[in-house]
Amino acid sequence: MWFIATLAMSASACSQASSPDNLANEDCALPQDQMGHFAKIPDGSFMKGASPLYQEERPSLRLQVKGFLIQTHEVTNAQFAAFVEDTGYLTDAERSVLEKREGAGSAVFLHSSDRGAATSPWALMPDASWRSPEGQGSSIEDRENEPVVHVSKNDVEAYAVWAGGRLPSEVEWEYAASLGLPDPDNQTSGAYGEDGPRANTWQGVFPVADLGTDGYNGTAPVGCFGADRLGLYDMIGNVWEWTDTSYGTGTHTIKGGSYLCADNFCRRYRPAARQPQDTDFSSNHIGFRIVRDLPPANAGSED
Repeated sequence: MWFIATLAMSASACSQASSPDNLANEDCALPQDQMGHFAKIPDGSFMKGASPLYQEERPSLRLQVKGFLIQTHEVTNAQFAAFVEDTGYLTDAERSVLEKREGAGSAVFLHSSDRGAATSPWALMPDASWRSPEGQGSSIEDRENEPVVHVSKNDVEAYAVWAGGRLPSEVEWEYAASLGLPDPDNQTSGAYGEDGPRANTWQGVFPVADLGTDGYNGTAPVGCFGADRLGLYDMIGNVWEWTDTSYGTGTHTIKGGSYLCADNFCRRYRPAARQPQDTDFSSNHIGFRIVRDLPPANAGSED
């Protein structure tokens, strides 16, 4: 991805980062009895790559999509912790450190107050993992409802199998995000409305200053921003989401943008937006959600 080439320069400049300056709190998260639910996405067609802004979003194609179930929110730290407790799983980032690989660890975005002498906002940190999202000294304590990050495609596939699901394809993901837009004729309506931000993105000049107009300077607990028309949360913004669709050699497609997408730099808070991510790499602005195939008729509940 665009930031990988800069990681080596900034890794030595910052071995510890503070937690993001979240202006709101965990209280706005979905109630526990609504966590882990799935919504039904019906059979239908849509325009993939609608209103493209970047070359990689072309061509625009009308596609038919078979219905499926999708988790209403991004997989949380609590959900991933249950998986790890049950299986003893080690993520790619954790394993790379244990095996003392070159370039071990995971990528962390540094807000301006944390950069010190670093010229890049990104640092490769050996202490960064899903348990310590900002590296040494950070933790997920009191952040159980935030989306899990520092997970590679390998990691999220392992979770999906354990949870009885799979990763969505890029087409499935974009179809669901498109159907959920508040204004189907406005591809940015999932991020911004007449009253201001509808999703967790970057307000201000990236990467200099995030004004935090949306209430957050980092990840937000799932459910803190309103659901879309399908009842899905954070399809746009908060963290990028893995799909199972290859982008190119050694990379897979991520969708939805994150809290780092800004008007002046990364206008990828739209369903059509797509970006490559190294399959075995991770960062603190990439997470995921899972999908399931629709059960046969009369086979039971969707949740």
